[in-house]
Amino acid sequence: MEAVVVEDLVKVYRGGIRAVDGVSFSIAEQEVFGFLGPNGAGKSTTIKCVIGLLRPTSGRIRVFGVDVEKDPGIAKRTIGYAAQETAVDDQLTGWENLYLQGRFYRLSREEIRRRGEEVLRLFGLWERRNDLAQTYSGGMLKRLDIACALLHRPRLLFLDEPTLGLDVQTRKAIWDYIRKLREEQKMTIFLTTHYMEEADELCDRVAIIDRGRILALDRPGALKAALGGDLITLKFASADDRVPSLLSAIRALPGVRDLRSSPDGVHWIRVEQRGDRLIPELVQLALAHGVPVDSVRLKRPTLDDVYLHYTGREIREAASSREEHVRARILQRRVRR
Repeated sequence: MEAVVVEDLVKVYRGGIRAVDGVSFSIAEQEVFGFLGPNGAGKSTTIKCVIGLLRPTSGRIRVFGVDVEKDPGIAKRTIGYAAQETAVDDQLTGWENLYLQGRFYRLSREEIRRRGEEVLRLFGLWERRNDLAQTYSGGMLKRLDIACALLHRPRLLFLDEPTLGLDVQTRKAIWDYIRKLREEQKMTIFLTTHYMEEADELCDRVAIIDRGRILALDRPGALKAALGGDLITLKFASADDRVPSLLSAIRALPGVRDLRSSPDGVHWIRVEQRGDRLIPELVQLALAHGVPVDSVRLKRPTLDDVYLHYTGREIREAASSREEHVRARILQRRVRR
């Protein structure tokens, strides 16, 4: 049985904003499925429709064979959800946050005690269970938030940007917890992220979504292999009216499959085979056009390149902007204490 099946999902908000536009996909049991896309791409809206927080405009969603719209209560009992920003109450202890979550799911005191200890130990929070959440670090708050989402033992866990705004060490610790959940508890995980490395490390398959549509869906390795060849990143020392003619000449070179440019003057050149053989020719061509080369770099395709190929832009800018927003929210919470 598939854990999730989404068919022709459409969500239109008031004012005619089409946040999700005919999205279809399925997720196998025990799979880690990744959703990649910038802010406003439709990731969170899709998740909220799947877990029953939003009603779709049209389309059909099934979770473990249950129609989410017809039987939302049954579907929700199999789902755990940790949103982008933690839903932890700062004025409660870690244990009290878990207890409150357990009562929402009508768990008995004994069940909450037993399961609460289990998830707190899993996330390394047992020793801090009686401390107020306001004394926790950002990484601890995120771990507690995920622990709350696991208390009722869901078969399917949604993690919306689980490591956004966290330092590298904490981010990789969260990765280890996600692997444990899949391997030890046989859990299906739906993960949205801005981080290409995160998707590459954790996900069995990834979908690239932009403007409410899925542009590509496959295993990370298959998506990278489909681009083929090498990628040359080129930047010129100056930007003037000679650059467009130079770019046209580069496009006409044998072996050049694609050339894309960003507003900040970075040019990505996809070549069919070995890019190191083309670099000297590129440099000579630039000098012949009177455009000095500032930098040139050669690399194999990554998920960043896949994302750029399908969307025409990098995801890093959106990730940086979102990280700054999250960090500002954390700082505001600390100032108010």
